Amino acid sequence: MCTTCGCGDPHSHTHVDEHGNIVTHTHSHDHDDHHHHHHHDHEHRHQASGATRTVAVETDILARNNALAAVNRAYFAANKILALNFVSSPGSGKTELLCATVRAKPENAPDILVIEGDQQTDNDAARIRETGARAIQINTGKGCHLDAEQVKLALEQAKPAASSLVFIENVGNLVCPAEFDLGEAHKVVVISVTEGDDKPLKYPDMFAAADLMIINKVDLAPYVKFDLDKCEENARRVNPSIRSIRMSATTGEGIEKWWAWLTANHMIAQI
Repeated sequence: MCTTCGCGDPHSHTHVDEHGNIVTHTHSHDHDDHHHHHHHDHEHRHQASGATRTVAVETDILARNNALAAVNRAYFAANKILALNFVSSPGSGKTELLCATVRAKPENAPDILVIEGDQQTDNDAARIRETGARAIQINTGKGCHLDAEQVKLALEQAKPAASSLVFIENVGNLVCPAEFDLGEAHKVVVISVTEGDDKPLKYPDMFAAADLMIINKVDLAPYVKFDLDKCEENARRVNPSIRSIRMSATTGEGIEKWWAWLTANHMIAQI
């Protein structure tokens, strides 16, 4: 899990920059000056101690994240907002899918705010804004996922309208985002036909955590070796209750079914 690879470093901090973007910085520190002058005969004891400390730090990071996710979830509930966490591998077409969703927005549909997560740049937020929707960028720096604190800061900055839709586009990664609750109502996992149809089996934690799978770029299916039925079967093997929608952000295929799902779940959020 990423809390052991560095992106959950407690030496990082998150703030709002002069452009209104949410930015996370990780402070480097010199390991030579950080209690690493040990004698060889203590090597094994310190290895065990380090493993214990890793577990403790990992637990603390997730506990703090979950507490902030509960705050976000309470905010969404109080304001009758449907919040969705979009997760995928890099290049699945999440941003273009969200752009197509905004462009196809029915006349009576709620307002949309998109929270964009990337390690660097605000390119995707700019693409969303070109469709007419509001967007706020989160730059995670070395981080490979969004966390609840970053989303909380984005909500405080953007102040989404009551009864609106909040789409959170996570960093492209099918591993770490599965572990981090952002306060969303549902995780939506996006997979494209240019990937393998065995992705649900290779990354089961993510597909087990998702309520909906969108198979994107289906217009390319005739040109690649991707079995749509097999992909859905594999997803149900790790998550029997997962639903699936086949879509093309380019041609618009499946957009009506997708908006029907959004509308139905938005109505639930109003109760």
